Amino acid sequence: MYSESRGDRLSDFSDEQKNYLQGFAAGSGIGLSLAQLPTWAATLDIVQTKKPHDAGEDRDPNLAAQSRHLAEGKKLPAEETAKRDIGHGLDVWNRMLEHAKDARFPKGTDVFLFKFQGMFYVAPAQDSFMCRLRIAGGVMSSHQLRGVAQIADEFAGGYADITTRANLQLREIKPQHTIDVLMGLHDLGIINRGSGADNIRNVTSSPTAGIDPQELIDTLPLARKLHHHILNHRDMYGLPRKFNIAFDGAGRVSALEDTNDIGFTAMKIRDPADFISGEQIVFRLTLGGITGHKDFARDTGYAILPKDTIAVSHAIVRAFAEHGDRTDRRKARLKYVLDRTGFDGFIREAEKHLPTGVKLHSLAVDRCEVRPAFDKLGHVGFHPQKQPGLNYVGVVVPVGRLTTEQMRGIAKIADQFGSGTIRLTVWQNLLISDIADAEADRVREEIEALGLHHRATSFRAGLVACTGAAGCKFANAHTKIHAMEVAEHLERSIGELDVPINIHLTGCHHSCAQHYIGDIGLIATKVQVTNTAGEDDMVEGYHVFIGGGYGDDKAIGRELLRNVVAVDVPRYVERLVRAYLTHRHSGEGVRGFVLRHTTKAILEFIDTDTFSTSTPLSAS
Repeated sequence: MYSESRGDRLSDFSDEQKNYLQGFAAGSGIGLSLAQLPTWAATLDIVQTKKPHDAGEDRDPNLAAQSRHLAEGKKLPAEETAKRDIGHGLDVWNRMLEHAKDARFPKGTDVFLFKFQGMFYVAPAQDSFMCRLRIAGGVMSSHQLRGVAQIADEFAGGYADITTRANLQLREIKPQHTIDVLMGLHDLGIINRGSGADNIRNVTSSPTAGIDPQELIDTLPLARKLHHHILNHRDMYGLPRKFNIAFDGAGRVSALEDTNDIGFTAMKIRDPADFISGEQIVFRLTLGGITGHKDFARDTGYAILPKDTIAVSHAIVRAFAEHGDRTDRRKARLKYVLDRTGFDGFIREAEKHLPTGVKLHSLAVDRCEVRPAFDKLGHVGFHPQKQPGLNYVGVVVPVGRLTTEQMRGIAKIADQFGSGTIRLTVWQNLLISDIADAEADRVREEIEALGLHHRATSFRAGLVACTGAAGCKFANAHTKIHAMEVAEHLERSIGELDVPINIHLTGCHHSCAQHYIGDIGLIATKVQVTNTAGEDDMVEGYHVFIGGGYGDDKAIGRELLRNVVAVDVPRYVERLVRAYLTHRHSGEGVRGFVLRHTTKAILEFIDTDTFSTSTPLSAS
């Protein structure tokens, strides 16, 4: 631990820096001395990228950004004040130990701070914790999956949920077991620091990275490097708001990188001689994706060499930390910084943090070859790998929930028939890779014996649902229950599909299930109805969207209906699917069907008058 006196350290500052920092320490009442600043990284032995004698705000741009806001007379919200008071969000560990010892739940801003260690107190939905893991690129070993199952049985609810960031969550954790869960995960090599709160979330990559016949580059090593970079740099925590990063290697299965704050999309340069040192594969840089706010990431016009993606990510996050809004959390995501500064202005700020020799290279899109097409069924069923004689299977996990028995079963299949590798996807399902051709039938039988599916034609294959009211205080409906009701109704009434249809149900405005990009998307709401006693009552319901998409078909879905009571949702969705199947052109997806028809025409197809309640939109 660095132990020079405060006076010695102050000698390394300029007079202007001394006045600036001492003024904030005295004037803002933050109770944070300069003597404390160098000890933050030593607390968890996390690597510092700056020398100990460098200025405090150089080591922590988040602290400096808060100070600038205060100097301008602005007020910090409770979350920013909590981060400032504790010094660094990761330093909440000792506080969590005390709560676990006393079997106490957190109160006030401690609820927020505990998320820095991946623990979410989810009252009033559940009087317990949810723990979000951190799995680089979504790839884990069979040993880790078994270990998570054991933790879930001993200290949680006996199940795990796959998330839309190719990650896992454990639920129903009692306060006395929070540290047991975290230590168990760390023992498995699953370090989930920063998996919640104002931090960089699970770094995702192409789920078929390294095994995809059409990929341009294996993105998993890059996702892993960035994962460990984040874990070991304290300035990557305590951002203005959460932050998402994804790598897409141009394989058959999308990484949905254009829904992230930073997206790296692999592309092949048409004429390598016309680029840097004959490089042929680069990543195009996209910024500002946040589909819950109806925005996809936009191409910046720059290409990045694969070896530079970690440094570029760090520089962009630093610029976001410095220029993000610390006073209005509704406008604190990267999108709003870009809206304010413009892409060129923000890129200039990010470039200030690039190491010597790392550059953003201007490259027009037309100098790159078109990305190979996605396979919308590529994450479900059996598919050949680039390794001869081997296959991966996409396992359908209904609404992303796995029992511990199923987790152990998946681990057993991966060990017995594959390489012990499990790949989680943003579609809330998983892949088992490296299965020999001759073993495919046996693997099918084993999957079905677990009560899971592998057929791409199933409605469950494209079903995505957030946690919902069963475990999230923001949700307006029990989305997982309703999603399963939709799937079961469609299977009875329609059967199987000849094309994939994605149906996304999300519980609130945070849009964790990304309802705007589903072929059919539903966002929960409360609907006023008259009960049997003739009184007004509020029940669970949804607003309905149609025609969203991603990749080449990326689009924000069109709002079609408002205030559909949950009991009517399965029949509404059935009629939407039937309308599409009846009126589509050959080879046409839902997005194309929607573009050819007005809202009025689609409403006529589904005949809303026969349902108990809804509010059709009149727009054309």
